[in-house]
Amino acid sequence: MSAYANTLTRLIPELYAALDVVSRELVGFIPSVSRNTSAERAAVGQAVVWPVSPVANMFNVTPAMAVPEPADANIGNGSITITKSRGAEFGMTGEEQLGLSHGVGHLTVQGDLFAQGLRALVNEMETDVAIEAALNGSRAWGTAGTTPFAIGANQNLGDSAQVRKILDDNGAPLTDRSLVIDTSAGANLRTQYNLTRVNEAGSMMTLRDGELLNLHGMSIKESAQTRLVSPGNGAAYTTNAAGYAEGATAITIITGTGTITKGSVVTFAGDSNKYIVAADRVGAGVLTLAAPGLQQAIPAAATNITVGAASIRNAAFPRSAIGLAARAPALPDGGDSAVDRFQLTDQRSGMVFEVSIYAVYRKMRAEVTCAWGTATIKKEHVALLLG
Repeated sequence: MSAYANTLTRLIPELYAALDVVSRELVGFIPSVSRNTSAERAAVGQAVVWPVSPVANMFNVTPAMAVPEPADANIGNGSITITKSRGAEFGMTGEEQLGLSHGVGHLTVQGDLFAQGLRALVNEMETDVAIEAALNGSRAWGTAGTTPFAIGANQNLGDSAQVRKILDDNGAPLTDRSLVIDTSAGANLRTQYNLTRVNEAGSMMTLRDGELLNLHGMSIKESAQTRLVSPGNGAAYTTNAAGYAEGATAITIITGTGTITKGSVVTFAGDSNKYIVAADRVGAGVLTLAAPGLQQAIPAAATNITVGAASIRNAAFPRSAIGLAARAPALPDGGDSAVDRFQLTDQRSGMVFEVSIYAVYRKMRAEVTCAWGTATIKKEHVALLLG
């Protein structure tokens, strides 16, 4: 057994204490999505598969002397590809440890360094999920460049009601919904007097604890990683004169110039719905909208298309709409040269990371690592709130 085998055992209390001290950004997306984590290891490019239950089979209740045979359930599956295997590292020599032992102690400093690494990994993971949500919504509500929940003569909670409407219209599950917003929208929401008056809000959570309430059946969370999405330079496009029925997702566009990028918000003349583009479009051709497609038919005439401006993407979705798979990074058969290794749970995000120590010549190397991937499982169940 290596002389360093108990390094992490002594370090664990300091490491967890450091998580409470080191500055941390707000995490809202990770706790809101469907997380698939385990102690198994995974490599970049590996697919993590999970079962997907089918729609329930309905039947007519008919009295009988025998128990009816149930219909077969075809269990499907979904998968997320591990796209990143990332880590944060630091090293420390014997002289550095000895010098620190005359002050706060090298274990305290190492705990802080681990916490900073964990902070960086969580922020990167949160950013990946935020980007996934920002580019893969079904429709949007709000005005680009205008922070939601604006304060006025009438206290405004209509923004959350409208994104809920999109989810309801698209048939999203009613349970376990979240609305993840940036801190500017959160500040507007906190100043709504009908949320800080206990007799009107029905709770003192926002008033006393600074927590955001469950509004319109959605748990409101804040994230420091909400994304600003730019739409590309597409302009002056129109549809052709074929006409398109409600529910259409492939719209042929003509004239115009420039690129309409994936995640852009587009509207069609005569239709107030804000649709999300599902794939890049350069020049004339088929513009693909995210499911469930058009909410209003386009007439059989050239119809002007407006591409929205850059906007902050707050997002509403049920947990089942977006997936995040995380594993410990792959190791060779027989392991590597680490002298100690354990799994650390981040209390803020709920994610598990691997901490490893390597002993080298009069020096140690420490790292905290994780492999992960994210995917939108059901675009119809993601609604964007622009800001």
